[in-house]
Amino acid sequence: MNPEAYLILSVILFSTGVLGFLIRRNAIIAFMSVELMLNSANLALVSFSYANGNLLGQVGAFFVMVVAAAEVVIGLAIIMIIFRTRRSASVDDQNQLKY
Repeated sequence: MNPEAYLILSVILFSTGVLGFLIRRNAIIAFMSVELMLNSANLALVSFSYANGNLLGQVGAFFVMVVAAAEVVIGLAIIMIIFRTRRSASVDDQNQLKY
C-alpha cells in the first residue's frame, strides 16, 4: 500500500499545528497546536511502518503518545497555575513571571 495519502494528511496537520502555534497568543491554543504536531508525526510513523511491513514505527508512535500524555498533565497544570495567578492565558504575559 502506498502511504502518500497519509503523508499528505500528516503534512497538512503538521502545518496547521505550526501555524496555530506561531499565530495564536493563547497558551491553551498553542498547547493544542503542539499536540496536533505530535499526532501528525505519529501518523507519519505509523504509515511508514505499515508501508515497510515492520512494527518499529508503531512502537515509536506509542512512545510519542506516552510522552505526549505526560506533557499534557504537566503542561495543563502549569497553564492552570499561571491562569490562577495572572487571570490570563496569554503567552505574551508569561515573561513577567520572574518578578
